[in-house]
Amino acid sequence: MDSVIKKLADIEMTAESIVAHAEARKSEIEKRIQTQRDEFDGTLASQTEEQLHRIRKEADQKMNQILEEEKKRHHSVIDNLEKEYEENHEAYAQEILEHIIAV
Repeated sequence: MDSVIKKLADIEMTAESIVAHAEARKSEIEKRIQTQRDEFDGTLASQTEEQLHRIRKEADQKMNQILEEEKKRHHSVIDNLEKEYEENHEAYAQEILEHIIAV
């Protein structure tokens, strides 16, 4: 009977040892997974920031290109208006004066 009890005690100690080892391995695995998760999150954040920077840069370049095109397109209109003013500003002033006097 003592030998059965001794064998059961040995089995229980072996089982406890296996459980303790499994708990230790579980803790190591959890730490490794957390480290990998943190590295992944850092890498993802970095890549996302780089993509956002690139997208913003491209958007700024596109906006500047559109603004330059608009300036060029409207520059000729402004030049024509300035030329017309230079040629006719005295007539415009005279017409305004006559309109004021007529009232």
